[in-house]
Amino acid sequence: MELVIGRVAKSHGIKGEIVVEVRTDEPEDRFAVGAVLRGHKPREQTVNTYTVEAAREHSGRLLLRLEGVPDRTAADALRGTLFVIDSAELVPSDDPDEFYDHELEGLSVRLADGTEVGTVIEVLHSAAGELLSIRRSGEQSGELLVPFVAAIVTSVSVADGVVLIDPPEGLLDPDFGESADGK
Repeated sequence: MELVIGRVAKSHGIKGEIVVEVRTDEPEDRFAVGAVLRGHKPREQTVNTYTVEAAREHSGRLLLRLEGVPDRTAADALRGTLFVIDSAELVPSDDPDEFYDHELEGLSVRLADGTEVGTVIEVLHSAAGELLSIRRSGEQSGELLVPFVAAIVTSVSVADGVVLIDPPEGLLDPDFGESADGK
């Protein structure tokens, strides 16, 4: 399975540097000088390889210079490129309570009594923490966001394909978060 580790946001300066939106916990390893990156534009099949010539942080952003990208024009042509790895390249975690996003996506979400809630479609990351985006099943439709915290997510079994949750009252209500006047 292909996993995105970064995306070219834009060019930076006139010497061919690019700004990378990092989507990995290990940017210092994945984007180190000498690293060979595989990348492609969204919805394109052709994968190109790029060797990192220089890497630095500037104003909280990762800037890379790649071999064969000598100027701003060449860097602009890479805008939107997704840098990817194969999930087989990931080192398994020693922590039984730590998961890669792709391991959670597609798992069935149930209550402790076995009631089906839905399926994890994405793991969202924010400053406040991780959220499981769940496509509801059964009569309920739409998306449900559940904080990925031990108080709510009581068990995860990748082998069984199940996430058990114990949500606080109201979290599963279709209109949770809306005010009384519907706004």
